[in-house]
Amino acid sequence: MRSPRTLRMLSAVAAMVLLFAAVTNWSGCRQDDGRIRITLWHQDRIDIRIILQRQLDRFMKLHPEVRVEELFKETEELRSGFIIAAIAGQGPEIVYGPSDQVGPFEVMNIILPLEDIFEKEWIDQFDPRGCTWYKGHLYQVADKLGNHLTMVYNKKLVPVPPATEVELIEIAKRITADLNGDGKTDRYGITWNYTEPFFFIPFMTGYGGWIMDSAGTPTLENRGTVDGLKFIKQLRDVHKVIPNEADYNVADVLFKDGNAGMIINGDWSWAGYLNAGLDIGVAPLPRITTTGLWCEPMVSPKGFSINANVSDEKRKWVIELIRFLMTPENQLESARELFTMPTHKAVQAGEFVQSNEILRNSRIQIEHGRTMPVVPELRAIWDAMRPSYQAVLAGTKTAEAAAREMQQMALRRIKEMNE
Repeated sequence: MRSPRTLRMLSAVAAMVLLFAAVTNWSGCRQDDGRIRITLWHQDRIDIRIILQRQLDRFMKLHPEVRVEELFKETEELRSGFIIAAIAGQGPEIVYGPSDQVGPFEVMNIILPLEDIFEKEWIDQFDPRGCTWYKGHLYQVADKLGNHLTMVYNKKLVPVPPATEVELIEIAKRITADLNGDGKTDRYGITWNYTEPFFFIPFMTGYGGWIMDSAGTPTLENRGTVDGLKFIKQLRDVHKVIPNEADYNVADVLFKDGNAGMIINGDWSWAGYLNAGLDIGVAPLPRITTTGLWCEPMVSPKGFSINANVSDEKRKWVIELIRFLMTPENQLESARELFTMPTHKAVQAGEFVQSNEILRNSRIQIEHGRTMPVVPELRAIWDAMRPSYQAVLAGTKTAEAAAREMQQMALRRIKEMNE
């Protein structure tokens, strides 16, 4: 049941979008050329967009009566824009993205259950982790599995990647150096976007923590949060093997320029490092010796959901398009060029995925990962973690106080969401 706050929001955004649609004639079914128009919103980077357009062009060649248009939007813009549009009965027929958007979309009743649209035999062709079920219904089918962090290492500096956090520190210390004698570090052992909570999750899990229980209640005040925070702070302040400050872009440039031996980054980054001329390896994140647990990053599929407002005329073409984009041939094309993990079982078992070093290690990391929750409460948890986490790094808060305040703020934000 929708809360009064949600209903008020729905009324406001619906009015805004209806006005916009009236002005722009956004909801037109056919182009002037008479073809049926299908629109797909996504948040993929440019190299994936090139492959997507190539595949869409092949689909349109097979079905000249259909025009498919892809539209890139930043992640947050896609999420909020689709909600606003779909509530007003508009928006793209297909929305593509990571699985954590399923929860917010389901709450608004703006995406269709898929288990009655696609037959079970077709669904069963795919890795179950690529099919996002929520509240008993299938809301997304994915062509890519992962969106996960791994250890990426420059083989010139790190011939063998670390298997434990102890080895990580030892290797990072050997690499970290003042190369020109000016008293400043020029090369770091490891770097990553360690100021963001998403990039903290592997160390939280490695020390035994997790963000929520099975009911979606936050569990941030735990030993894993405390010890994970302390470990990252020690890497910077005690071992001095990571930069004093590093957002995503700073870390990425350091690694690309050969000024860091290792970086913790996602599967979206690997092709870029190879194209930059680096000889990289991809390895699972280390095991924590004191707990015996692997650092487990969040893992999520990226796939297709169908707008609840799709017309009967367009529905059959939307279904046909998703089937086409999910074929083994198209998934293999992406895997070969971008090293993304396919969801089709036949492609996973095929020669390329089995023999490729990067994909083999990516699959091991996926096995060591934790499925990203799709519940709407996840957004409140991210927002609650960030201030206290960054306060620990700034030295203004203890790890214990941060974990306690993260939990309190997450509970408060979730309560506000549901009022």
